[in-house]
Amino acid sequence: MALHKGTPGRRDLDESPDFSINPLYGEANPVSGMTGRPPRHCLPDGPMAPTTAYQFVHDELMLDGNARQNLATFVTTWMEPQAGRLMSDCFAKNMIDKDEYPRTAELERRCVTMLGHLWHAPDPDAVVGCSTTGSSEACMLAGMAFKRRWAKRNPVSYPATARPNLVMGTNVQVCWEKFCDFWEVEARQVPMEGDRFHLDPQAAAELCDENTIGVVAVLGSTFDGSYEPVAEVCRALDDLQERTGLDIPVHVDGASGAMVAPFLDPDLLWDFQLPRVASINTSGHKYGLVYPGVGWALWRTTDALPEELVFRVDYLGGDMPTFSLNFSRPGSQVAAQYYTFVRLGREGYRAVQQQTRDVARSLAERIEAFGDFTMLSRGDQLPVFAFTTAEGIRDFDVYDVSRRLRERGWLVPAYTFPPNREDLSVLRVVCRNGFSEDLADLFLGDLGSLLPELRSQPAPMGKVAKAFHH
Repeated sequence: MALHKGTPGRRDLDESPDFSINPLYGEANPVSGMTGRPPRHCLPDGPMAPTTAYQFVHDELMLDGNARQNLATFVTTWMEPQAGRLMSDCFAKNMIDKDEYPRTAELERRCVTMLGHLWHAPDPDAVVGCSTTGSSEACMLAGMAFKRRWAKRNPVSYPATARPNLVMGTNVQVCWEKFCDFWEVEARQVPMEGDRFHLDPQAAAELCDENTIGVVAVLGSTFDGSYEPVAEVCRALDDLQERTGLDIPVHVDGASGAMVAPFLDPDLLWDFQLPRVASINTSGHKYGLVYPGVGWALWRTTDALPEELVFRVDYLGGDMPTFSLNFSRPGSQVAAQYYTFVRLGREGYRAVQQQTRDVARSLAERIEAFGDFTMLSRGDQLPVFAFTTAEGIRDFDVYDVSRRLRERGWLVPAYTFPPNREDLSVLRVVCRNGFSEDLADLFLGDLGSLLPELRSQPAPMGKVAKAFHH
């Protein structure tokens, strides 16, 4: 989220002119008659009619990009109307007030249990977990549990002499770097090498020592959509324990893949079937198919989540166990998640995710057929693929492609890979529920129509602005 600053010296009420309100634009403002002043930096002196206020805000928001054409985001941009109505019913319910909204709390508990079954928890009906505002908060909670478990094992050396560290690939989502910064943990990152764009199991094990709180494996890298080899990471850490006695737990950041792999790759070993996996997170608002605002964190057993991190609060007359960084938030996203679980079931999720993967594979193949691009991934794990300009292309680069597609309304990020592949700049396409074959055809048509102009450029125009955010 951007850190906004004020605008020094601006006084809207002094500088902004009144706007004439056309009668067809909305109801007349009962205070100022047929004129109104949209507040931009200062609160207005008085009220305006609700329809007028709505129209002012609505018209400004029209200048945002079309969410359905946003091929940069992993976040869900379409849900059924019934889900929208259900969310509207729950906007006023504060999730933290479990004593006052017990049925909402029960839906949260059911979702945790369903995920426990889906991810093969040892005892799914007693699994430990909670909803969050998204995967970033869930990752923070998992990291906190790692650090507290490590600190309890090292009471003499921490915090006096030992500094904890967390091992991960350079491709992790930025929230892991924030966790390490906020909670004073050393981030030990395995760089990319050659055609390996994610974590190397042996390299990860070599970075571990007695102060390592855990290893993060990503099921679905945001850079290219590939799964990290969770089972191989666990085997490398098993070998490390045999040699050194170090018992390093694994957290699986399944922000996207944890809601894809169970349905499309059921034979893949990545979840609680691996004894070394202590915790898993996912984003309900990504391939969990819910609008933004919900994530999930689950721990293998109660031992994996130290009891002292769970607060039992006497809140509005009820005893409430809670483990979260956020308190007040609407119950709408949890209700929508439960609705989606009930609505789709395993077969429904399998059908939706298979369709998005089919669209991704087909689109990647057809983009490659232009001859101007080289594919780094093809959408056969996450329904996401990355590509760069082919060898010999000198007239344009990925930033030119991204910029020109934006002119047609398509948001396709162009970005540079992290160490040690900063030499590689790519485009990435995320296929989600609602991005149909028909929309893919329209996207391909726009890309194809731009290529002759791009090929005729004398040289790439150069990187104008950073277009990629995790």
